[in-house]
Amino acid sequence: MIQAVCFDYYNTCTSAVRRGGGHRRTAEVLGVDPAEWLSVLDRTYDERARGGYGSHLAGLRRLCTELGVEPTTAQLREAAELRLATVQADAPLRPETLGVLDALRAAGVRIAIVSDCWFELPLVLPRTPLADVIDAAVYSCQVGHTKPHAAMYATACAQLDVDPARCLYVGDGGSRELTGAARFGLTAIQLRAPDLGAHLTFHAEPDWRGPMVTSLEAVPELVGARELVA
Repeated sequence: MIQAVCFDYYNTCTSAVRRGGGHRRTAEVLGVDPAEWLSVLDRTYDERARGGYGSHLAGLRRLCTELGVEPTTAQLREAAELRLATVQADAPLRPETLGVLDALRAAGVRIAIVSDCWFELPLVLPRTPLADVIDAAVYSCQVGHTKPHAAMYATACAQLDVDPARCLYVGDGGSRELTGAARFGLTAIQLRAPDLGAHLTFHAEPDWRGPMVTSLEAVPELVGARELVA
């Protein structure tokens, strides 16, 4: 019997992530080249997601230093706010996400968000409607490891007080999260939504051959909560 569901956040609870113009504006505020800014974000993703770049201002300063720029504190603060707004704009919630989570919660199923992320998501998620319907949030930058490390799944199961065998994991497959979840004992399900394919992701697992769904709306039925909330 399934007692809990862990959801990846980006590209799963959100629509396909695509970088918008906010990144260029952030680079301009910091006084760095926009193309170099995107390159350093890609290059440092893993370390940032493990929490290795510290707080948001310290992390932004370190990225700029690596690009040979020394921004002022005022620039860093403006850039941090832009970064938060940009990440939200790049990854809006799927229209069905809240209804799916409401249905699961109404059925007594515990819910966790398990995400690889930098400083943004711990600040953004509490401001979203999801904050009222989840039981736990596991952020890689706080755990000190990214998926597929077992610590991410162990932390989620501990916070949900659930045995891995009683837990589903739903994600698009970034960070090889599905393989990691299955290895830890969760039932892993890939979301292959129509908008996914050219989305921003890191360490995808295109070779996944396990269960899959094309919409989050299929998840409640998998655990017996058949009525979706409108």
